[in-house]
Amino acid sequence: MTLVLGCIADDFTGATDLAALLARSGLPVSLRIGIPQERRDRNETAAFEVIALKCRTVPAEIAVEQARQALDWLQEAGASRFFWKYCSTFDSTAAGNIGPIADMLMAETGATQTIYCPSFPENGRSVFMGHLFVGEQLLSESPMKNHPLTPMRDSSLVRLLTPQVNGAVGLASHNTVSKGMAALKARLAQLNSDGIRHVIVDAVCDGDLRAIAAASFDMPLLTGGSAIAGQLPQFYLEQGLVSFSTHRQTPPKVGDAPIVLSGSCSAMTRRQVANYAGKVASLRLDPIALSHQGASAALEWLRQQRADAPKLIYATAEPDEVRRAQECLGRDKAGQVVEDALSEIARVAFDRGTRRFVIAGGETSGAITQALGVKHLAIGPEIAPGVPWTFATVGGETIALALKSGNFGGEAFFTDAFDRLEAA
Repeated sequence: MTLVLGCIADDFTGATDLAALLARSGLPVSLRIGIPQERRDRNETAAFEVIALKCRTVPAEIAVEQARQALDWLQEAGASRFFWKYCSTFDSTAAGNIGPIADMLMAETGATQTIYCPSFPENGRSVFMGHLFVGEQLLSESPMKNHPLTPMRDSSLVRLLTPQVNGAVGLASHNTVSKGMAALKARLAQLNSDGIRHVIVDAVCDGDLRAIAAASFDMPLLTGGSAIAGQLPQFYLEQGLVSFSTHRQTPPKVGDAPIVLSGSCSAMTRRQVANYAGKVASLRLDPIALSHQGASAALEWLRQQRADAPKLIYATAEPDEVRRAQECLGRDKAGQVVEDALSEIARVAFDRGTRRFVIAGGETSGAITQALGVKHLAIGPEIAPGVPWTFATVGGETIALALKSGNFGGEAFFTDAFDRLEAA
């Protein structure tokens, strides 16, 4: 099938989120973990190819190089339109990677202008007058202000993006977006003629997203959260750039032995862990103890549990506890010891027969999928908006993976995930 849109995501949960919303169209979506090493025949690609990187918090020069390699692969595979996907909460410090990667992609694709639209109204993310809201709270007043890796202390996307990019940052406000596609196209053209290449676009509802997609779908490069990307397939279909296949894939059958591995410390994940911990065998990991003793105690606990029984192993903690670990170990090491431990636990769980994994947290998801040797994911049914079941082959065995961004899903998400897999 012709590759219509090549996508690059800055973490693994964001990539599955993007793939899930594109897959709602019924068109084929392929999700590749890390920069693919093989060169693909153009007849073997899906309509939408998503490459999942783990570059959100790495140094900018490394992130840009990874994105460049991903772009090279997508261009060789036949893509001429591209989407740069980052979190709907715009996770980035002033020295972050959203802007530098966008600048590089614009240069390489010949884009003279691009938009930034992280809004995801279905999940409570909206942009109004250039300010990002999480539910009814400004980003800077939401729990994201205490994020352990990318604390978000400013809600103005113009201010957040300006130090990251070359050139000025403009705004297409809701006053324009609400008037529809033609008004927005005129605003973008005016900004472009004024030399404004980077444009924050307001969106507070799905109708806004449709207007934005209609005005910008033919740009070589778009950037944002998954919700704006989810609007694009209808325009590609209308333009005849892609068509439906008569072949429909059905989810594969997967063995049992479910496990939840959580490294996220987001407010919603804390509630999800609390909801699930009383229902199944559970173990909490302490980063400070892991730094001294490694994962041996956790692995021993795992081996003592029934292999087929549901389990929860988590490093999820309250902000004060996270701060204490970071002060003791340093921010990077505190996160790394958790990722290393959960990765080792995942490998041992797989060896003991676990075939159903729910993983909470973008960094955790990246570490565990890499540890399991996952290179390619097929997209299955959605559990919650932006969180699908995915399927991969590991050691000749089919496994199911739900890679959940920290704040996605409801309180009963872990239970809902396994119920949804049973019903698929």
